Amino acid sequence: MSMEQRQRELLAGWLPRGEVVRDLSWGLVGTTVLELMQDGIRYVVKAGDTADSHIAREVQAHQSWLKPWTAQGRAPELVHGDEDAKLLVTRYLPGELVQGTDHEYAPETYRQAGQLLAQLHGQLAIEGDFEAAENKKALAWLDKPHRIAPGVADQLRATIRSWPTPTTLLVPTHGDWQPRNWLIHEGTVSVIDFGRAGLRPAYADFGRLSAQQFRTAPALEAAFLDGYGTDPRDPETWQRQRIRESIGTTAWAHQVGSEPFEQQGLRMLTEALTPR
Repeated sequence: MSMEQRQRELLAGWLPRGEVVRDLSWGLVGTTVLELMQDGIRYVVKAGDTADSHIAREVQAHQSWLKPWTAQGRAPELVHGDEDAKLLVTRYLPGELVQGTDHEYAPETYRQAGQLLAQLHGQLAIEGDFEAAENKKALAWLDKPHRIAPGVADQLRATIRSWPTPTTLLVPTHGDWQPRNWLIHEGTVSVIDFGRAGLRPAYADFGRLSAQQFRTAPALEAAFLDGYGTDPRDPETWQRQRIRESIGTTAWAHQVGSEPFEQQGLRMLTEALTPR
């Protein structure tokens, strides 16, 4: 159990009789995820390492935006959280991950996911400077180690610097909206993992699905949009987002040593730069 002393002390105070049932850690990042049992009740513990920036966002999401879901039992409830210690405890949410099961390619899964996302996005909307900030991040990724061809990287830098930076309507977003973060239990879809939650344009939560499941299964996209109720993607802003996301995916995956994600990012970039 890879946790710092302060985290161990807090957890011992919060769940003094807690026993580890399973290690659910993903492995690519320095976040420890454990399933614990205390007095017959199951919990999930997340502990970030010194470089972690996700736990604080997850705690804030639980405190500010998840009530529409937790009220229905469609997201885990926060039990304890300490942003400074990078530690949180939630109630265990029953279900199996959608990714890798038959449910990953069932339209009903996506209809429910669209409905859930609309509930999250519909809570508030404010104007913000998303475009300028995201352009800056994309340029920063290009300055870090990656395997994007040098000529393509130079072209991307010039293109990004030429883009307009209008203010954008921002809503609460999940930040990693895809079957890897959905559970299904008795036919009902629920949501986990809010470490990338933040205020972004609604279309930002369409990126993972568009690059993955929607590419080969149009029926899933149709079901998702039916559940969501509309399509927030306009051609120009969506194109900019596709390019930025492909750059971030490629460079991040290269740095953490994930070959499959890096190849996905490179494919995303090629597709984003190929005229239709």
